[in-house]
Amino acid sequence: MGIPKIAFDTVGCKLNQAESQLLARQFARAGYRLVAPSDGADVYILNTCTVTHVADGKCRRLLKSARRRNPGALVVAMGCYAERARQELSKIKGVDLVLDNSQKMELLTYLEQLGHLVRPETASPQADFRTRALVRVQDGCNKFCTYCIVPLVRGREKSVPLDRVIAEVRELVADGYKEVVLTGTEVGAYNHDGIGLNELLRHILDETGVARLRLSSLQPQEITPELVGLWQDQRLCRHFHLSLQSGSDSVLKRMNRGYTTAEYQRAVDLVREAVPSVAITTDIMVGFPGETDAEFEESYNFAKQMDFARIHVFSYSPRPGTQAADMPRQVETNLKRERSQRMLALARECLRDFRQKFLGQTLMVLWEKESGGLWSGLTDNYIRVYTKSDKDLTNQLLPFRLVS
Repeated sequence: MGIPKIAFDTVGCKLNQAESQLLARQFARAGYRLVAPSDGADVYILNTCTVTHVADGKCRRLLKSARRRNPGALVVAMGCYAERARQELSKIKGVDLVLDNSQKMELLTYLEQLGHLVRPETASPQADFRTRALVRVQDGCNKFCTYCIVPLVRGREKSVPLDRVIAEVRELVADGYKEVVLTGTEVGAYNHDGIGLNELLRHILDETGVARLRLSSLQPQEITPELVGLWQDQRLCRHFHLSLQSGSDSVLKRMNRGYTTAEYQRAVDLVREAVPSVAITTDIMVGFPGETDAEFEESYNFAKQMDFARIHVFSYSPRPGTQAADMPRQVETNLKRERSQRMLALARECLRDFRQKFLGQTLMVLWEKESGGLWSGLTDNYIRVYTKSDKDLTNQLLPFRLVS
C-alpha cells in the first residue's frame, strides 16, 4: 500500500485558508502526500464556511462532488458550517466525518487515533511549492454585527501567543516563503498578555527574516497614526483591507458596525497620507434588511468616492441566530441582484482605474506559478501581474516594469 494521499479544499475567509495551510503542512511533515482534490485522494478534507447561504451551498456541492470523484475516500467536513449545522452535514450522502471548530486543529491526531490513517514510516516530508503563507494570529469576535454568524461559530476573541507566532514565521522563512499574511477573524483585536497588534508587527519585523509581511484585514476603528507609522518599514505590504459593508450611515447603525462613513473616511485618509501608492480594498454588502433605494445610492456613491483598489461585493443572506434574520423589510431577491450588479460594475471600474495608475512604473513582484505559458505574481500593493519568461521565476521577488 502506498503513502496515503490527502486533499484539502477550503471555502471562505483568509482565516480558513490559513488553518487549511497549517494543517496541510502538518500532514506533509508527517510524511503524507498532499494532492489536489481532483487527483484521487484517499482522504478529502473540506474546511467549510457558513457566512452566507451561498457558502453553505458551495460546501454541499464540493462534498458531493468529492464523493463522486473518489468513491473509496474518507470524506471529512470541518469548520464553521460543521459548527453551525453538524447534523445537516452528516446527512449528506458520502460524508464520513464532521468536525467542529474545536476539533479541526487536531485533525491529524484525530484521524490517526481513529485508525483512518497510518503514518508512513519511510516517507520523506513533501516539499511545498507555495510562495505566500497565511499565519493565524487570532480567532473569534466580540463585536456581534447584527448580520454576522461568525461570533456564534468562532466564539469570543482569542489571540495566539507571540512566541508561537514568531516561531511559525521563522519556520516558514526557513522553508523558503517570501511573504507571510497575518490573518484572523479580527486581526486588529490581537492582544495576548498585553501585547497588541503594533507590538506583534514590531516583533515579527525585528526577530524574523520575513521579506514581505501583509495583514489580511482591519476595521476602520483600528487605524491609528502609530499603526500606519510602522509602514515606514518597506517589508510591510502597502495593502489595507478595510471592511466597509455599507456606505450609508443608517444601514451601518442597523448593522451595529460601530463607525460612521465620516470615521471610515478619516481612517482611509490616514492610511493614504502615511502609505503612498497603497491599495485599499473592501467588502460591501447589498440588500441588508430595510435597505431603501436612497440608502443603496448613498452606499454606491460613498464607495465610488473612496476610490478603492478592489471591492468584494456580496448580497445579504439571513443567518440563523443573528438579529438581522428577524428584522422586518427583508429586501427582495431580484432587487438584491440588481443592486449587486451595479456595485459589481463599480468594482470592475475601481480595479481597472487603480491598476492603470501604475502603468510605466517598476514594482517588486513576488512570482508564484506558471500556467499556460504565463507567469503570475503579486505586487506588495495587491496588483496581479503576468509575464512570459523562459526562466523559472517561482518564489522570486524581482523588480518588473508594468507595461500594459
